[in-house]
Amino acid sequence: MKTAKKVLALLLAVVMCIGVFAACKKTPKEETGKTMVVSSNHFESKFSPFFAASAEDMNIVDMTQIGLVSLDRVGAPVLKGIEGETRSYNGTDYTYFGTSDVEITENADGTVTYDFKMREDLKFSDGTPVTADDVIFSMYVLSDPTYDGSSTLYSQPIKGMEEYRSGMESRVNLILADGPEAYKANDFYTEDQFNAFWAAFDKAGVQFVLGIKDALVNTYGMNEETDPVSVWAANWGFDVAEGGTEEDLWAQIVDTYGYDISDDGINAEKGTLAFGDALAAEMGDEAWAEMQAGVQTGESAANIAGIEKTGDYSLRVTSTEVSANMIYQLGVSIAPLHYYGDADAYDYENNAFGFPKGDLSSVREKTTQPLGAGPYTFKEFSNGIVYLVANPTYFKGEPKTKFLNFLESNDDDKVPGIEAGTFDVSDPSYSKDVVEQITSYNNGEGIVGDVVTTKLYDFLGYGYIALNSKNVSVGGEIDSDASKNLRKAIATVIAAYRDEAIDSYYGETASVINYPISSTSWAAPQVTDDGYTVAYSVDVNGNPIYTAQMTAEQRYEAALQASLAFFEAAGYTVTDGKVTAAPEGAKLEYTVNIGAGGSGDHPSFLLLKNVSDALKTIGFTLTVNDIAQANDLYASYQSGTAEIWCAAWGATSDPDMYQIYHSQGSTNYYGIYDNELDTLILDARKSSDQTYRKGLYKAAMEIVMDWAVEVPIYQRSEVYTFSTKRVNVNTLTPDMTPYWSWMAEVEKVEMN
Repeated sequence: MKTAKKVLALLLAVVMCIGVFAACKKTPKEETGKTMVVSSNHFESKFSPFFAASAEDMNIVDMTQIGLVSLDRVGAPVLKGIEGETRSYNGTDYTYFGTSDVEITENADGTVTYDFKMREDLKFSDGTPVTADDVIFSMYVLSDPTYDGSSTLYSQPIKGMEEYRSGMESRVNLILADGPEAYKANDFYTEDQFNAFWAAFDKAGVQFVLGIKDALVNTYGMNEETDPVSVWAANWGFDVAEGGTEEDLWAQIVDTYGYDISDDGINAEKGTLAFGDALAAEMGDEAWAEMQAGVQTGESAANIAGIEKTGDYSLRVTSTEVSANMIYQLGVSIAPLHYYGDADAYDYENNAFGFPKGDLSSVREKTTQPLGAGPYTFKEFSNGIVYLVANPTYFKGEPKTKFLNFLESNDDDKVPGIEAGTFDVSDPSYSKDVVEQITSYNNGEGIVGDVVTTKLYDFLGYGYIALNSKNVSVGGEIDSDASKNLRKAIATVIAAYRDEAIDSYYGETASVINYPISSTSWAAPQVTDDGYTVAYSVDVNGNPIYTAQMTAEQRYEAALQASLAFFEAAGYTVTDGKVTAAPEGAKLEYTVNIGAGGSGDHPSFLLLKNVSDALKTIGFTLTVNDIAQANDLYASYQSGTAEIWCAAWGATSDPDMYQIYHSQGSTNYYGIYDNELDTLILDARKSSDQTYRKGLYKAAMEIVMDWAVEVPIYQRSEVYTFSTKRVNVNTLTPDMTPYWSWMAEVEKVEMN
């Protein structure tokens, strides 16, 4: 549920008035030059490299900041950024540059050192040189005991991190931990502070849920005046009784998360307002700052032993153990010490790092006014427009387009806005309807034409159908050959019908995948790799089910015959080409849950209908349960009651499989418990060798498929649209991916 809601929050948009559209081409006062206008969803105005959370705000961070580590097109870290590193993608060699070189050394004692050598010609947009002190300052902000942004650098096994963060906690966390019941005398906060906080808590909560309402009104066209709380709460995944109030929804959110106000708690539900912002508005900025301040609760180290300055342009980070995703966390934005902190309060040798430990007020003050060394400098945010100006000191060269404006817009306006001249770049939600719309603007030429140029890239995630190992088993023995064969009997038929259904729903905007991983990942098996196989395409004896010459109908029939053999191997009675009896502890009927809104609107709905019809011909019943409320679908598989279900996973740049597939994984909803799989997952975590890890993950995915607890279904596309008339599309970076958008080489983009 959390993942789906976070994705939803990232898609929120604000309807803009005609007056704003008319003004979108204006640039900051008295300046002239070519301007590129980019559509954007709603901004939270947190443009800080430390506190930005939404995708929209992060776009502004990406344009105004530089990172210590950069990524390539498949999300793999670039380790030789100074001279550049050449890597192949889709058969083409590309050279990637960054701000530093990093050497990773796994030591005999189990520790790992990351030695960074920075470029010495980097400058912030105000002309100040970028040095190792700026990196160290940035790392200490992210490691502060009171830091509450989205970075999790502090969770990495950096030597001395725990000792540095211990003995201090923010006042608000101490109050939350004690709860609202009654003040207990202590040395950390006063009774007045306690009472003021809890007096504001529920009031802020009501404003917070009204932000959810705003999100639903702006994005999905709900009627702000007539739709009751029960309706819009249901659309957000909560069950408020008819006649219920905003207070009732807030109470449900608190019941769900307790008093955890982090992004993993209450704030995971945010619409257009973060809960911390609601509290700040209710309490007043000064009082809220007191809440955020750190309080000394015990002893702590004066520095982080594993973060060492080794030169004016070099530093070393030491971890106590191998952490495969640590290199990603070390790719911090290099923020200017002199702007976000206090250069006079920085003395590395004497454990002073640019701000008082536990007091990030100077950093928070600059949240809406970023300064960095990125390709563009921030000018202002007004009337729904972020104004940026090319940075002449950018290390990859001053951008060819002087002005870059990001304009808040509604998703429905993103494609028409390109044709009308409102936007030069947009990112509409991709669908068959959007394809038809673009094609019509291009006078039937397709998605690339004289008016609109479309660039597709894979979504950072994938759709799947899952089978609970316990609920779909023989005799409750989840790992027996019989149980695996039962699940393979179902999975084989599901896999056979994927192409037709996905093509029907998505057309060319999605493709079928064969491994349980997003194809955006560097760890995803490629068709050209040795041992690559189509999912569930071999029979019970390990022989291919299909031949290249088969028609679609012949493939469906071959899948059914293979399914019968799997059923028989699972202990089912098969007579005259039909399943007639189930073994003890198994059934002739199972149910698959799908969140298709109660109307069949889901990419896998047609697939399951076809599979159900096909299985019925061999005496097996697969009941398709179309669930109207998404919350009910989530609850069915998260509680372990669902037998089979449809959903989608989000992905990250690191393909760590622990959370989903390890026996102790927090979202192991499949109920897969396999010692060999656990070992592979842990071994992959203990190495920084990407090639070695990719091999381990391939082996791990094959175990998942052998258990038949997941059928990979589709990888859908996302899209950028550009005005062919106004943007020189030949200057756009080729082969875009989720990790390598048009902004990755924005400095090269020219206007016509």
